Amino acid sequence: MAEYCRSAPHDDIHRAYHALEYGFPVRDDTVLFERLVLEINQAGLSWGTILRKRAAFRQAYAQFDIARVAAFGEADIVRLLGDAGIVRNRRKVLAAIENARRLRDIQARFGAFSAWLDSHHPRPHDAWVALFRHSFVFMGREIVGEFLMSTGYLPGAHGPDCPVYPEVLAASPPWLRSPA
Repeated sequence: MAEYCRSAPHDDIHRAYHALEYGFPVRDDTVLFERLVLEINQAGLSWGTILRKRAAFRQAYAQFDIARVAAFGEADIVRLLGDAGIVRNRRKVLAAIENARRLRDIQARFGAFSAWLDSHHPRPHDAWVALFRHSFVFMGREIVGEFLMSTGYLPGAHGPDCPVYPEVLAASPPWLRSPA
């Protein structure tokens, strides 16, 4: 069983995310953007810290409305850097805004972020990393891998002996349909 699968059910912070979200396929662009921003902000921190701050992130980033975040200006950057409820790292704040702008372009070209992901699936992890580094900013190997696992594009979110694993399989994540 994966380490997260062993520990998450016994931790209030992680239990619901592990059982209801992690590894399940995501089609909604707002949810995909939220996961991308949260993964960027997790870099160097624990996932528990990010989950505890999740409601504040939603508030600070306009409920992860891609168009609204793409329109953020200097006053919003100052506001975000002063918000103790989120991670106040300038590079991460700027990455969220820039990535929202890039997502607007992806949506214009593909109709949806999920359609863009589908158009590039399947591919191995290293190829995904190269694609994300070309398409977005602040994209490290771990950020890309966790984003793709958490949204069902790469396997590994749950071990086969995890009680959630059959539910993920039943939801038909992209990695199951076309293994990378």
